Amino acid sequence: MNPLTALTPRTALVASVLALAALTTALALTVRYGGRSSDPVVLFGWYALGWALFAVALLALRRAPSGRLAWLIVAGAVAVTVTGLLGPPRTSTDSYRYAWDGRVQSAGVSPYDHTPQDPALALLRDPWLFPTGAACGGPDLAPIPPSGGSPHCTRINRPAVHTIYPPVAEAYFLAVDRLSPAGARHKPLQIGAALTSLGVTGALLLILRRRGEDLRKAAYWAWCPAVPLEAVNNAHIDVLGVLLTVAGLGLVASGALTRRAAGGALIGAAIATKLMPAVVLPGALCGVRRARDAATVLLPVAASAVFAYLPYAFLSHGSVFGYLGGYVEEEGYDDPSAGSRYSLLRLVLPDTWAFPVLLVVIAAVALYVMWRGDPRRPWSGALLVTGWAFVLLTPGYSWYALLLIALVALDGRWEWLGIALAGAAVYVLGPAFGYQPALTDLAYGAATVLVLVTDRLRRRPASPGAGGSAPLPSHGVARSPHRWGALRVVPRSTLGRVVQVRGGAADGAGQSAR
Repeated sequence: MNPLTALTPRTALVASVLALAALTTALALTVRYGGRSSDPVVLFGWYALGWALFAVALLALRRAPSGRLAWLIVAGAVAVTVTGLLGPPRTSTDSYRYAWDGRVQSAGVSPYDHTPQDPALALLRDPWLFPTGAACGGPDLAPIPPSGGSPHCTRINRPAVHTIYPPVAEAYFLAVDRLSPAGARHKPLQIGAALTSLGVTGALLLILRRRGEDLRKAAYWAWCPAVPLEAVNNAHIDVLGVLLTVAGLGLVASGALTRRAAGGALIGAAIATKLMPAVVLPGALCGVRRARDAATVLLPVAASAVFAYLPYAFLSHGSVFGYLGGYVEEEGYDDPSAGSRYSLLRLVLPDTWAFPVLLVVIAAVALYVMWRGDPRRPWSGALLVTGWAFVLLTPGYSWYALLLIALVALDGRWEWLGIALAGAAVYVLGPAFGYQPALTDLAYGAATVLVLVTDRLRRRPASPGAGGSAPLPSHGVARSPHRWGALRVVPRSTLGRVVQVRGGAADGAGQSAR
């Protein structure tokens, strides 16, 4: 039994504030501690502490008075988010490429035409992104060929390849560069990411409030340690894709034709920011039975993504897909025997079977979601497809899970957060364990067991007087007898009719009199 359930609402509010204060302190110390190259085991210890305090804060939030929920969640979101601004990027160098791509575009050059080490762009280099001399001996610096008096190293990873980022992301990098004062370095990108992550919190609260659902679910995103560490401190562009996806799904859920089309356009923009949001499309098509209804969403998705690429296609001399193909090969997605991709599948299957089996399973889950899902809860289906894609792909980059966290905040199935923690464990602890597949097996295996066990417990009939198994309630949804993560397939209107029928058996005489 959860001891916090015995708290009074006022005491629970105080406990939530104290837990948030402890979480904020832990996150600030985590950001100030250092990168994963110095001592990854201790660094992950700080990560684990942050996640433990996050769980305590969520448990205390269950009993907090509902009248102050929105203010408490927003205040906690601001405090947690600000911690990501307390230091330069600690565990990723991706934001340096963002800054470079923005600078190149401000100079009137397409980011897809030149690599960072190309001598043609030497005049755009500065000591921050291209240090010289003894500074080149630091960690996370890549050597570049000498070109006259130019620097011999850079903070940008993979300086010999073209950018990989889609056009909406590139437009964002340009906007940040244009709005940044000279010499601002990494801070504008972090501030932009912080504002975007707070925008996600606002969108979640708006969607949940309009649907009459429990606002506490927004805390799954607003207070999650991954947000300040990955979205803000490392300034990953994924957070912009998350904002567009959440807003898009919120519009799709409305059911109105024009809003569904607008939601599709936003999801298309999210895909043109980072390709990952494409995984939510089956959720956006929940309950669709006619080609016309599918086209209402899919055509705006395609049009939005294509139109985003057109300006860069006209202005660029090279391919606007950049290093995408090389990245897929480099990360081992086309070779299951390389690295730790498909790690759980490879425990039970031959390496050559892993990718075909993954495609079959994800296709089956997507079809199930589209056929049985509730069109008024597209994020439930999207969470199911996204979650199982993570389980089968076992990605080693922790910021990919930002989308998953936002879907959890919409849906309420907290157990999928274990996948996000597993990704952090694999990424941070990788250097300490030589990037061995065993680490991926253990982390993602434990997270998968959590999902399956919690799903099983949630689908069991509740005993009279028994409390729920989830840290926060899932308002207005029904238990589902179906597997695959207990997708909610019973519309709210159906539940209302069930209640009316059952109530009618008890007070039928009263209804007849009326």
